[in-house]
Amino acid sequence: MTIIQIVVSGFVLLELSNVLMLYFAPGSKNANAVGVFRAWEKSKQDPEIHDFVRYLVYWVAGTKLIFILLLIAIILFADAATQRISVLALIVAILSFYWRLFPLIRKMDQSGQIEPKNYSIVLGVMIFVFVMVLLIAVMI
Repeated sequence: MTIIQIVVSGFVLLELSNVLMLYFAPGSKNANAVGVFRAWEKSKQDPEIHDFVRYLVYWVAGTKLIFILLLIAIILFADAATQRISVLALIVAILSFYWRLFPLIRKMDQSGQIEPKNYSIVLGVMIFVFVMVLLIAVMI
């Protein structure tokens, strides 16, 4: 197994844990589920809003599942060049987090809408570290 295959496999496992939580325990505060958002519990007070929020959560989970399955196919069947290009594409896709999602979660964190406090920073650092690991794997 190459370093790219090992690192991508780790990413797949991490994302799979998130998908499982989003589908089966979305209110959890583990594995980046949505229980960290206080709005998750508030949305339950309005069934129409909660159904909409659940729909979006399941949509995210489904999209992540597509990426996971594509990554598994790439790990198993792609040649080294395709694996490198795929990881670079994955890095660009992951970095989009800092364009829209990070500013929004940071704002919510600063206004007390996230529990635990400073979760946005932990998430931002975790994603940055994983991008760096993917980048290093591509360069090796």
